Amino acid sequence: MKENVGFIGAGNMCQALVDGWIGKSVLKPESVFVSNRTPGKIKKLQENAHVQGCATNEELVDAANVILLTVKPQDLIAAIEPIATSFRADQIVISLAAGIQLARLRKLLPQCSHLVRVMANTPARVLRGTFAYCTRTDDLVVDLCMDRLFKPLGFTLRLEEGEPFEAFTVATSAGVGFIYEFMIYWQEWLEEHGLESEDAQQMTIQTFAGAAELALKSLPQSLSELQAKVTSKKGITAAGLESLRELEIERLLRYSFEKAALRDRELSQD
Repeated sequence: MKENVGFIGAGNMCQALVDGWIGKSVLKPESVFVSNRTPGKIKKLQENAHVQGCATNEELVDAANVILLTVKPQDLIAAIEPIATSFRADQIVISLAAGIQLARLRKLLPQCSHLVRVMANTPARVLRGTFAYCTRTDDLVVDLCMDRLFKPLGFTLRLEEGEPFEAFTVATSAGVGFIYEFMIYWQEWLEEHGLESEDAQQMTIQTFAGAAELALKSLPQSLSELQAKVTSKKGITAAGLESLRELEIERLLRYSFEKAALRDRELSQD
């Protein structure tokens, strides 16, 4: 299957996927089409990745056989409803909008046989993305498309729509933002103790990246086992971890996850 891939919406997720696919040679620039409400982001993608810009969403739908809906969830219906009849039955339509469930997509595009929800995150740009998708039962076309397009960019998992998909959305898509929040605290603490800003940022990034890479290469060892290897009894790591647990950081993080999950449910009802 030769994919002509179109993006309706040229935001951060679109840019991350374009960078990943073209950088990995999964797609050629001439087979990637982008439309956007304002032309500035299209121009940026054309300059950086040499993709094909479309003046209208209708033009994009006509050009592509795989269409990614990468507009904000609150904008998706308004963007697609006016052009719904332009979609073809054989096209693969992939929505990356949080909270927009398959039933709503089917109602919006009843003629499309291959509808899929995907949750992705921006580390796709550096081939470290995590992707969950759900579709109708045994849609082999979608499964093949996900293998062809998304597996080269990271970890891909098919999930049932509902609580598992919601949890994935919070922990991976929103989760990147949560991790950056911790990294900001890390860097600020180092700066408060005399390190230059650039050095503190590098130290923070290398610590998080190194820990993640070590955990990945140590599979199937559990994270608890890896933590135990760097924690000496009565050492500095043990002292810090004891304080974290006394402050109930786990409870605070779980509460933040639940707040994000609540917003995901709100988006599905808007």
